[in-house]
Amino acid sequence: MINLQKVVRNQVEYRTDPLTSEQTRINPDRTKRVKQAESRIQLQEIINHSRNQCIFCPDRIDTITPDFPTQICPTGKIRRGETTIFPNLYPFAENHAVGVITSQHFLDVDQFTDELLTDNLMASLDYVRTANSQYRQAIYPAYIWNYMPPSAGSIIHPHVQIMVETEPIPGVKKYLQKSENYFNQYQENYWKILIEEEKRLGQRYIGGTDTLSLIASFAPRGMNEVQFIFHGISCLSDLTQKRTDDFVHCLRNILKGYKQLEVGAFNLVAYSGPMNQKQDYYWLNMKLISRPFPKGLYTNDTGPMERLYDAWVIDTLPESLPGLLG
Repeated sequence: MINLQKVVRNQVEYRTDPLTSEQTRINPDRTKRVKQAESRIQLQEIINHSRNQCIFCPDRIDTITPDFPTQICPTGKIRRGETTIFPNLYPFAENHAVGVITSQHFLDVDQFTDELLTDNLMASLDYVRTANSQYRQAIYPAYIWNYMPPSAGSIIHPHVQIMVETEPIPGVKKYLQKSENYFNQYQENYWKILIEEEKRLGQRYIGGTDTLSLIASFAPRGMNEVQFIFHGISCLSDLTQKRTDDFVHCLRNILKGYKQLEVGAFNLVAYSGPMNQKQDYYWLNMKLISRPFPKGLYTNDTGPMERLYDAWVIDTLPESLPGLLG
């Protein structure tokens, strides 16, 4: 049973997430509101200025970035294709690495190739498994891509954050607990039922493969939110080459759609269950959301409603995304 609950009051849709019960408020008319924060600094100027001292560019990455201890990587850095992975110099997790995606200082939203993204994810999984083998209590992996500064990416050069922790991140913990509660109540996997219901309704289902389904979230936490749900696996480390290839292909298609929507920044995060423990009640999933276009001055898309009240204010209807991104 999936309860996709919404009410409309004075043109505002109040939606409740069917798993977490978190509230989202949607009013598409907000896209028409006047925004006084207009840019006088062009994106190319931001890119050129940041290139001068970029520590992720090929001429600096080996000398300035730190190395792993030998038990993690005998050569100091994990490499695959153009990806280079090394410890985060300023970590916010017990095992925290950075994975540079490409040797190019900047790639536009639609310029990432299958090879670049596949190499990065597979190399990240190498780090996850190695960290877990050295620190057995670290069983919760996270994969985070903050693309461009409005997403909280402090460096322009494309890179991801990879973490392996003893405890799940609070948002992941909530997903795991709520999924288990649903399973105990209905004896069914919430994520499987969600996919079936979204396919039946045909309003927010975007597409997928035999290993993966994409939906526009009913009660999104971010703009243009797309959820990637992996069939039958609960942990990031369970990704096979086939599953990774399917995900990368679907992600690239969505990023091409983002480009058509003039999206210039985004966040991608994985919600992973624990390693080496198959959870029948949980399926691995990732969320992708767009962020404001990179400018010298821009209007933030996260305010007090989100940060302090845990209520998400959204400008775009999820039902419009399959036609735009599918």
